[in-house]
Order: sequence, then structure tokens, then C-alpha cells
Amino acid sequence: MELSNKELQKLRMMSYFIKSAISIIDDEGMDKLTIRKVAKNAGYNSATLYNYFENLNHLTFFCSIRYLSYYAKELPKYLSEAKDELDKCIQVWRCFSKHSYTHPKIYRTIFFSGLSSETINSSIETYYEIFPEEIELEDFAYMPMLLEDNIYERDYILLVDALTKRNISLEDIRKINEMDILLYRGMLSNMEVNITGMGVEEAVEKTIAYIKQTMRSFGIDI
Repeated sequence: MELSNKELQKLRMMSYFIKSAISIIDDEGMDKLTIRKVAKNAGYNSATLYNYFENLNHLTFFCSIRYLSYYAKELPKYLSEAKDELDKCIQVWRCFSKHSYTHPKIYRTIFFSGLSSETINSSIETYYEIFPEEIELEDFAYMPMLLEDNIYERDYILLVDALTKRNISLEDIRKINEMDILLYRGMLSNMEVNITGMGVEEAVEKTIAYIKQTMRSFGIDI
């Protein structure tokens, strides 16, 4: 459906503020981002910015979405290497972990920001309306996976597809799902503060090893 002039103007204004915020993040870091600085850098006042974004967290979320396109572009390559549905789960985690551990603050903002599901889903859809060039046509096959803001449900759906065929109960699948996310969230936090000095590759391999060990504890041969 063709957008009205008013809708196009709204998207254009949002793009000014998002680009302004991204330039600040790139130059100074996410910790230096403020509403006043973003508005001034875009050539507007703070009141105008609040016409398009709920708060700084909402704007920061928009800036973070561009990193999903990097994940989307590489995901098909990982999935093409999957031997079966269970290995598909592992390959998704491998690709996802690589990108999120490379940018832990960004991925925490995307998946653990505290924004409502409605806000997250509409924000992601709006972002790609503003910047359609950031995701290629072939990547749209994986958009449902990217648009699922509830990371628990995304992993659960993949596990159900893979494990019900192996006669694993839904109750046990939900337990595996919860353990996967707790493991990932802990590793993501570790990479953000980087106390141990662990590199991305090592963190990814540890994550995959722990996920496989969790599955083996439920009698799954992997």
C-alpha cells in the first residue's frame, strides 16, 4: 500500500534522528547518547524528537536494529550447512551468538530492553520501511525469525520442530528452551563487561558446547 505524504514525512523525520543517533554512537559510544545531543545534531529540538520516539531507550532500540541485518545476511549460509532440524537449531545459535557477542550492548538493547512486544515489533517493521536497503530481498525469508522479539518463543519454536520428532515432551522442550536462554543471557552479559577477556570465537564455541550438553542431559543424541 502506498504511503501518504504525512506518513512519508514521519519516516523522513525519524530517519534524521536515527542517523544522528547512530553517528553519535559510532563516534562516541552508546553511553554518550542523549536526547538533547541527538536532537541538536539533527538540527531540531528535543520536543520535536519526542513526537517520534517514546524516550531515549526507544530511539536507542531503533539504532540497534541495523545490526540485525548483518545477522540476517549471514544466517542463510549457516542454515545451508545444517544436517537436520536439530542441527538447524545449533546453526541458528552459532550465527546469532557470533553477531551478538561481537556487539553485546546492541543485542541486549534489542532483546532485553524492557520495551513492550507491540513497540518492538512495530519499531522493527518501521525501521525497515525507513531503511529498506539494509535488508536484501532474499533475506526476507528470515524476517519472521528476526521480527520475533520474544527470544524465548523463537528458540522454543525451533526446538519443537526438531525435538518432537525425537519423542521429547513439550515440558522437557520448554526446560531446554529456558536453559538455552539463561545460558545465552549470562554469556552476553559476560561479553558486555568482558571481565574474563574471552574472545568472540571462544564464547560462541562455549555457548554451543553448553547447549549441546543441555540437550544430552535430556537424552538427546547430538
